[in-house]
Amino acid sequence: MIQDLLKQAAWFIVFVLAQAIVLGRIHLFGFAIPLLYVYFVTQFPRNYPKWASLLWGFFLGLFIDIFSNTPGLAAASLTLIAAIQPYYFELFVPHDSAENLKPSISALGLTRYVSYVVPLVLLYCLVFYSLELFSFFNLTFYALCVGGSSAITLLLILALEMAKKR
Repeated sequence: MIQDLLKQAAWFIVFVLAQAIVLGRIHLFGFAIPLLYVYFVTQFPRNYPKWASLLWGFFLGLFIDIFSNTPGLAAASLTLIAAIQPYYFELFVPHDSAENLKPSISALGLTRYVSYVVPLVLLYCLVFYSLELFSFFNLTFYALCVGGSSAITLLLILALEMAKKR
């Protein structure tokens, strides 16, 4: 139990530092930002307490907001994803699977895992950029931000998941 908590805290710190130091400074084509920290919230196991996932999501978002100067955007968006994730993950889990099943390519298979993670990342980017831009006057820029950030985030998540698989 303590070992899992320490491992989770270490990943928390790694994602905050990676976003603050490296990924937050990348703006591909002026609109696509890799938001790899979403991966942290998508990885809660099946039997993980819902209140704990909400707290992890909120505090991860809060620290990202502090380092990125985006007041409350990441915290609100990640808390929403953390609230949805346990219920959404149940749709992809076989009924006879273990209670502590963790979302991964090896546990779900590539197709199911991609079907699981794509809507969560897309929803995160939709909420994040809707709150950030707070306007739909420039729909092309909004769509490019959401689409570009979602695509680069998904590529990074799949790369990390493939590396973890080996």
